[in-house]
Amino acid sequence: MVGLGLLVLLHLYIGWRVAPALPGLLAPSLFVLLLLVIGALIPAAFLGRRAPDRAVADRWSWAGMLSLGVFAILLVLTLGRDALLALDALWPGPPLWPPLRDASAAAVPILGAIGVGTGLANARRTAGVRTVDVPIAGLPPALAGFTIVQISDIHVGPTVKRGYLQAIVERVNALEADVVAVTGDLVDGRVADLADDVAPLAALRARHGAFFVTGNHEYYSGAPEWIAQLRAFGLRVLLNEHVVIGHGGATLVLAGVTDYSAHHFDRSQRSDPERAIAGAPPAAARVLLAHQPRSAAGAQAAGFQLQLSGHTHGGQIWPFNHFVPLQQPFTAGLHRLGSMWVYTSRGTGYWGPPLRLGAPSEITRVRLVPT
Repeated sequence: MVGLGLLVLLHLYIGWRVAPALPGLLAPSLFVLLLLVIGALIPAAFLGRRAPDRAVADRWSWAGMLSLGVFAILLVLTLGRDALLALDALWPGPPLWPPLRDASAAAVPILGAIGVGTGLANARRTAGVRTVDVPIAGLPPALAGFTIVQISDIHVGPTVKRGYLQAIVERVNALEADVVAVTGDLVDGRVADLADDVAPLAALRARHGAFFVTGNHEYYSGAPEWIAQLRAFGLRVLLNEHVVIGHGGATLVLAGVTDYSAHHFDRSQRSDPERAIAGAPPAAARVLLAHQPRSAAGAQAAGFQLQLSGHTHGGQIWPFNHFVPLQQPFTAGLHRLGSMWVYTSRGTGYWGPPLRLGAPSEITRVRLVPT
């Protein structure tokens, strides 16, 4: 009820600040109607998702999540407009932008429509390939150019279906990786509803196989069932454990931990980088798959040289990327933590609103290179 009340108040704020300044009679009425529609669809979609017919439930989710995205963009634009008007009012001397007061109100729905269209196209396209070279001290020549293709945060569920995932798998396979790593938040829903949509993962191909670690959304969706299903699809699920990969006479240790929050759902699956590498032979390259970047401190202490993570989506919709550091040490890209590198993917899909602005999705091709 608190959330619903806040949602209503914020819709009223947008209408109050923008609608009266729009030109003519029709534009304000249409803008208020838009706010009424999206304001009703957001909570209605959560009820509609309970529909016994899966297709009907998914349509409700599409309507509600897209409405949530429209609302978020309009809210940011309205706040930005008010900030400019406040600056104008405080500026000494003549007003800076008197002709733009009404024009700035018209800009809110116009820029909002452009933002929604652009964001929807960015989210629904197949992620592009981003190549990242990671220098590893003492890397044997045999491992120079060793390639790990990372996909993360696809969120197969109400708005992400089989065709979306199939296109990702085909693009990954075309890269002919040494290893494929799926770093969590693959699904938003139960095995019974989504197994067929996730089935394309069975076609993933890499020289040394495809590996998976759990994200927080797997625990929301029934992690034990998904772990079993992904193993049936041929993925190696790493639960605080490692594998030793022999490559051209050299050795690479690839480990994976459960999600940072896993112990809240199953105490036996507490994320543990030390346990993940325990008993591993000495190796020049030690790589950890960990869904959340905040696993990095434990990974660095355990002696890993590289951690591959996701979770943040790079913020997904600007300016929300600026809030990620409140929870995570890294938002996106390659960073150094002591002697260890951390790469945080912006994600290969999206979550919630089917929009991406300022945070493009990615399939990451990580290449190990000598320093």
